[in-house]
Amino acid sequence: MHSRTTPVPPAAVLFDMDGTLVDTEHLWWQTVAETARALGHRATDADLPDVLGRPVAHTAGHLHRATGGTVPQARIAHDLEAAFTARVATQARPRPGALTLLARLRAAGIPAALVTASPRHVADVVLRTLGAHWFALTVAAEDTARTKPDPDPYLRAAELLGVAPGDCVVVEDSPVGLAAALAAGCAAIAVPSTVPIPPGPGVVVVASLEDVDLALLSALATAGT
Repeated sequence: MHSRTTPVPPAAVLFDMDGTLVDTEHLWWQTVAETARALGHRATDADLPDVLGRPVAHTAGHLHRATGGTVPQARIAHDLEAAFTARVATQARPRPGALTLLARLRAAGIPAALVTASPRHVADVVLRTLGAHWFALTVAAEDTARTKPDPDPYLRAAELLGVAPGDCVVVEDSPVGLAAALAAGCAAIAVPSTVPIPPGPGVVVVASLEDVDLALLSALATAGT
C-alpha cells in the first residue's frame, strides 16, 4: 500500500503503563531485588531481560530457577505482586508529559488504550493516579493467553477498539514492549526508562513524553499506511 502524503491522525494510541506513563520500573526493580535478596540471590543487570517489561509470572519463574527452586514459583509470584502493588499505591507518579499528552489526545478525539503486562489489580491502582477517564479501555495480563513480547495484547486492544493495528501508534519504554508492538504491525514511539533503545524501522525514540505531539503521532501513523 502506498504511503499517504498528507498526515492522518492515528486511529488510536496504545500506551504501555509501567515505565511509560507512570514512573514504576524502578519500583518493580526494587521489588524484584528485595524478593531475590530474601531468596539468597543478588539481582544484577544480568537479570534485567527477565525483569524489565515482563509479567509477574515470568519474573517469578526466573527467580525460581535462579535460586534453585527451593521456594515454589507461585509463592514468589504472590510476594512480588503484593510488594509491587503496595509500592505502586504510594509511590507511582505520572512521567513528565503523560497527562498533557493524554489531554491532547482527548481534545483531538483520538482514543487511548492502556495495554500492560501487569495484572489488572495493579493497573487499577495506577489508573487511580493517572485517571481512568483518559482511556477507552485497558488490556491487562489476564486478558490474553500470551503477553508481551507476543503481539496479543496490542492486537486485542485494536480489536476491542474496532481499528486496524497498522493504523495505531504504540508508546513503549522497553525492548520487550516494542517487540510486541512491532509484531502486532503497529508503529511505535520509544521513551526509554531503564535501558537504552536504539531507533529502528517503525520506531522513533524520544527522551520524554513531552517530546510527543499530534504531529509526530500523525507522521508515524501515516508512514505505516
